[in-house]
Amino acid sequence: MTMTRRHFIVLTAAAAAAWDHILAGTPETASNYNASEHWYGMLMNIEECIGCGSCVRGCQQENGVPDGYFRTWVERYQVGDWTVENPTVDSPDGGKNGFPELKHADGKSFFVPKLCNHCADSPCTQVCPVGATFHSPDGVVLVDPKYCLGCRYCVQACPYGCRFLNPKTETAEKCSLCYHRITKGLTTACCEVCPTGARQLVDFKNANDPIHAFLKTHAVQVLKPYMATKAKVYYYGLDGSVR
Repeated sequence: MTMTRRHFIVLTAAAAAAWDHILAGTPETASNYNASEHWYGMLMNIEECIGCGSCVRGCQQENGVPDGYFRTWVERYQVGDWTVENPTVDSPDGGKNGFPELKHADGKSFFVPKLCNHCADSPCTQVCPVGATFHSPDGVVLVDPKYCLGCRYCVQACPYGCRFLNPKTETAEKCSLCYHRITKGLTTACCEVCPTGARQLVDFKNANDPIHAFLKTHAVQVLKPYMATKAKVYYYGLDGSVR
């Protein structure tokens, strides 16, 4: 699609209007909150995730996610001699209620939490025709349902399968990093209820955030790095079989 200067200005203005609407709709935002002072992401420690589903349940309760849809979910990977080419992956009801016993005793298994990657170069924001999905100044990719047309362009564009159309509102929905919480100094609902600390909200602009010390001594990865989206959800201990 050819983008003219006029179209770019219109889309930028639409995103700005959506941002203003988001702020207006969050009276619980701390009065001294300055979005430009933050740059949010998340750290997932695969070695610590036990697949309990607390994060999925916490997210659903906090954000009113419809049954059968997920802003975050957990997948279980099983790798062994029976998976020469592809691992066995299951995620019953998004992992909300945990996982059944393994079918194979040999090999290895591990859990991979997934959610919106809040990409700095997000395909979803690029295809939205009205600027309803946009980047906030603190690095969070948000959706303003007031402007969303329900066209599904962003759902199709997301390489991580993190978006869905809410069947009640018929607007696009996904993880918002609990924006209504983090803007008043709280962590996300999923991080708060995680019993092992496998999930951690991080602020890359905060010099005192433990993420900086962690990154000096640990190698981390992102999902589908070949997509070059500059994803901000980092994984530690990610197996090469993860898709």
